[in-house]
Amino acid sequence: ATQKTVDGPSSKDWRGGRAASFNIIPSSTGAAKAVGKVLPVLNGKLTGMAFRVPTVDVSVVDLTVRLEKAATYEQIKAAIKEESEGNLKGILGYVDEDLVSTDFQGDSRSSIFDAKAGNALNDNFVKLVS
Repeated sequence: ATQKTVDGPSSKDWRGGRAASFNIIPSSTGAAKAVGKVLPVLNGKLTGMAFRVPTVDVSVVDLTVRLEKAATYEQIKAAIKEESEGNLKGILGYVDEDLVSTDFQGDSRSSIFDAKAGNALNDNFVKLVS
């Protein structure tokens, strides 16, 4: 990453020149484009942004979606848990404990769904955090 440890000039943008160890910094990300390449059905249907935060390791995905087919948050959690124990075991994790970023350091799974961090506005609009 190009983030500075102390305030200084950045060739990318003003915020990028601010000290990483003291600030939460909004930034761009190529993650949405990468998802479209891996899952072509989602190509062009996602957008994203990043927050650079002063943590040693670990990142977070905050995914807000509008569902075509209604599903309760409980149903979504159950489906994710089932996949984390089945086809995606070792890749997708599932937690329903009160954990923080340092609790995930050293975990080899690609993503760990935090069942307590997400929520639903209704059965067609949900926020998932992993």
